[in-house]
Parts: sequence; structure tokens; C-alpha cells
Amino acid sequence: MTPPADLGREQRGVVRGAALAAAVSLIVILAGWLSRDTIVARSDDPLARLLLALRLDLALLACLFVAIGRVAHGRYTSAEDIGGGAAPTESAPVREGRAQLQNTLEQVVLALPAHLALATLLPPDRMGVIAALVLLFVAGRIAFTRGYARGGPGRAFGFGLTFYPTAAALLAAAALAIGN
Repeated sequence: MTPPADLGREQRGVVRGAALAAAVSLIVILAGWLSRDTIVARSDDPLARLLLALRLDLALLACLFVAIGRVAHGRYTSAEDIGGGAAPTESAPVREGRAQLQNTLEQVVLALPAHLALATLLPPDRMGVIAALVLLFVAGRIAFTRGYARGGPGRAFGFGLTFYPTAAALLAAAALAIGN
């Protein structure tokens, strides 16, 4: 990959995308919190909340499934790539797909346990937060994929929309766990 012609401009684009993602994340998570039990039914049973989070998090696995499928399809339809990952060369579309798959896998590995931990620690009427986190994750993966070809500034919003809510969930779960 060649370096950008204007690194400063690229960095400013990344900062703008990341800042917008942080603002959108804050608004959506706050809406999930304020929804109380209107979006997701209240449950005083920690196991029921855990099971709900697992069901909602199937959407994260769907994102991973799509990313795997895109790489597989790219390899299947390319003479250069049909040999698989061990082939000596790789086309740009498959290389991009693998990079997106790698990032999606990393995000799922962080988000899934964060959501599960938070689901057991949130007040029973605040499970809308988990729904908000899942919504942001899926929207973030879509934005990341659509913006990927435009470089760092194109990816920043989608990356932030996926990563910042997960980071917030991890911090909130840790704070709630320490507080309990």
C-alpha cells in the first residue's frame, strides 16, 4: 500500500470520522439507556439477560459470516486467488476482503464477551443498551466495509462506530463489576 499523498489531510479525515462515530455512539447508547424497558423487556433474572444478549449478538456473528463469505467468493471467482491463502500471490480485492475479515474478527472477539458481561451487570430495565450496542456494531461494520476503499478517512467512521461502543461496554462492565 502506498502512503497517502497528504498524510495530514488523511489524519484530519480519520479524526473527523472517529469524532462523528463517537458522537453517534454516545447518542445511540444514551437512547438505549433512556428507553428503560420499552425496547427490551425488563428481566430480573441474570440468566435471561445473558440469553437475550446471546440472541442479540447473533448479529455480530452474521457480520463475521458475511466477511468470511466475501473472501470466499473473491477467491472462488478469481483465477489468481482460487488456490487459497497459500497461493504465492493475492489479488487486491481478496487482500482487502481479508483485511476487513481480520478487523471484523477482532471486533467480534472484543464485543461478544463485553456484551455478555454487561448484560449480567446492567440494571434489569436497561437492557436496551445491549440492543443499542448491537445496532452500532452492525452499522459500524457496514460503514467500515463501504468506506474501506477510501483509505483511513473512509474507514474511520465505521471502525469507530464498532470500536467505541465496545470500549464503552468493557469499561462499564468493569466499573459495574468493581462496584458490585
